[in-house]
Amino acid sequence: MNRAKSLSLLLGIGAALEVPVGLGLLIAPSALATLLLGAPLSGAGLVVARLAGGGLLALGIACWFARSTPAVPASLGVAGALLIYNIVACITLALALPPDPGSYALTLGATILHGLVAAGLLVALTRR
Repeated sequence: MNRAKSLSLLLGIGAALEVPVGLGLLIAPSALATLLLGAPLSGAGLVVARLAGGGLLALGIACWFARSTPAVPASLGVAGALLIYNIVACITLALALPPDPGSYALTLGATILHGLVAAGLLVALTRR
């Protein structure tokens, strides 16, 4: 698969993943945190989670529009931003794996998914 097709696919995947998570963090941040990390949010954590939700929603929307022109500089910038986000998410989730077996599998799955998307983006962005 060539670079443009790879980036288009990965940007589409980014949009499909980040838009619903962003909306989830905006609408029910504590429930999403409990599902993913095994602990609810309160106080300032709710505000920070909603801010993160807005950022993820914006990143997902940018990915959706960038996927149609993946080789232009602006779309490459969106892909680079998605790469950085996925690296940070992978590392952060790996460090936050909960001791509760019920949440562990979902958190580990999300960690692996972010790592795979990051690896795909890294390969696509460095391909000549």
